[in-house]
Amino acid sequence: MMLTSLKECPYYLISRVSLSVTAALKKEFASSGVEQVKPAYLCVLMSLWQEDGLKVIELSKKAGLEPSTMTGLLDRMERDELVERSTDLTDRRVLRIHLTKIGRQVRDPVLNVVDRVITEVFAGVPQEGILQTKKLLRHVLANANQESS
Repeated sequence: MMLTSLKECPYYLISRVSLSVTAALKKEFASSGVEQVKPAYLCVLMSLWQEDGLKVIELSKKAGLEPSTMTGLLDRMERDELVERSTDLTDRRVLRIHLTKIGRQVRDPVLNVVDRVITEVFAGVPQEGILQTKKLLRHVLANANQESS
């Protein structure tokens, strides 16, 4: 694929969209009273909202993050009082991650912000285009993950 300009470069476009949506989410989280939630926390929070008390390795797989990335992210989320670590009852070497009271309470406001921001950034895009975009991005993600393994 020969690229002649930034606006023709898929990487540039994906990066710019990601940065713009991240900035919009940060702004909306702050104005909605959930400023302790950062966009980077979303994959972990959404995973825990589906199933609380996951082992760190399970959580990193569900969230699509490297275990080494999870450590720092969980440190920040713990500092922001969204999650807590606990020792597994059957294996003391294993840590489980649990939502705190605050982590559970922010669920609805956070999901409302995400829904609002996604609706705004996809304004004017037909539903079929959104479905195709998600399918395309899942395919690209699978390809990228295959390359990095």
